Amino acid sequence: MTTTTTTNDDLFGRAKDSIPGGVNSPVRAYGSVGGTPRFLVSAKGATVTDAEGREYVDLVASWGPAILGHAHPGTVEAVQQAAARGLSFGASTPGETELAELVKQRVQVDGDGPIEKIRMVSTGTEATMTAIRLARGYTGRDLLVKFAGHYHGHSDSLLAEAGSGVATLALPGSAGITAETAAQTLVLPYNDLDAVRRAFDEHSERIAAVIVEGAPANMGVLAPERGFNRALAQITQSHGALLIVDEVLTGFRVGPAGWWGLEADGTVPEGTGWKPDLVTYGKVIGGGMPLAALGGRREVMDFLAPLGPVYQAGTLSGNPLAVAAGIATLRAATTDVYAHLDRTADVVSRATSEALAAEGVAHTVQHAGNLFSFAFLDTPPRDYDDVRAQEAFRYAAFFHSMLDSGVTLPPSVYEAWFLTAAHDERAVSRILDALPAAAKAAAAATE
Repeated sequence: MTTTTTTNDDLFGRAKDSIPGGVNSPVRAYGSVGGTPRFLVSAKGATVTDAEGREYVDLVASWGPAILGHAHPGTVEAVQQAAARGLSFGASTPGETELAELVKQRVQVDGDGPIEKIRMVSTGTEATMTAIRLARGYTGRDLLVKFAGHYHGHSDSLLAEAGSGVATLALPGSAGITAETAAQTLVLPYNDLDAVRRAFDEHSERIAAVIVEGAPANMGVLAPERGFNRALAQITQSHGALLIVDEVLTGFRVGPAGWWGLEADGTVPEGTGWKPDLVTYGKVIGGGMPLAALGGRREVMDFLAPLGPVYQAGTLSGNPLAVAAGIATLRAATTDVYAHLDRTADVVSRATSEALAAEGVAHTVQHAGNLFSFAFLDTPPRDYDDVRAQEAFRYAAFFHSMLDSGVTLPPSVYEAWFLTAAHDERAVSRILDALPAAAKAAAAATE
């Protein structure tokens, strides 16, 4: 007779026997905060429940997609209806076009936007990988420029000086990536336009594209300095290269048109007057299902097969269940939802900062729209080197105190905090009540 495993410790031990590290994505292993990962069995609204039956107010939100709250009724119903019609067809469906049209409509400011055509894929990694291949095919060049601490998925050319899980594991990159592949990527310090100009002065005829997170959220949240993205667009255009803006995290999360929309409509000062050549999306676009996309100018996107010579394919691309979840989520993500997220993010981030300050913990609050995180530094970080210089050891103590109080945070100081439309006064109160003890734990922490 099979014995049912019910504790998190037992489940983790069992998982490690069959899954490398016991997890299917490294940050889930709690490597940077220690302890046993919580194995979740259900979620509803602003909360998640683990295998031991304990409920937590959730500030991970599936790393962003649960913008409406977990198990949002409209999204669940859309997926159930789609599942009843069939899980996968390996053929085109009307929903793919509907979602593509919806994205094009949303990513506009004053009737203008960067998205003319869209290709759907299954993961953010696949979206950025395809965007880079497309840029190289379109320009006939080989070099890629990225920024230290920016995470664009785990494809080979993008794991040099990456943030997110790689930062959490304190790895410079990854084994298994050849020197030849790494040499095709130039890694520059973030927010340093002079470094970008020098790279183009030296390699202008070889640089196919610059890839940048619209607002980085994988080395903690670290918004671009005023005018940085606009300047990148100007530099790449003047040298015949493409600008790829990675909005896998920020797209449809920080506003109806993502981070580009906040810059284009003037919400972010000195950001107007530019458009990327390609944009990548994930997370919210699939409403919690495996779905991602890349989009951009018609003449660039038409270089993809079957119209052009750049090949990309995927049996599950545009999966009907994922498309249904994406449509339902985007349609329900109204201006009222974003206003609620902005207000709630302000309340939680301000209260957290006040609690840390009351205990004398040096920190800065990093914002990018309704995304935020905390760096344990006296002064705001400007780039990846600054971020890595923080007293990151304080976060583990803070994290576990919050967890003990029934609030689950991202299990790494290098990740953004995510709120949802379902975080009501009760959920926020539970978060605020947990903060004083967590701040004391952070203050008492030692390396």
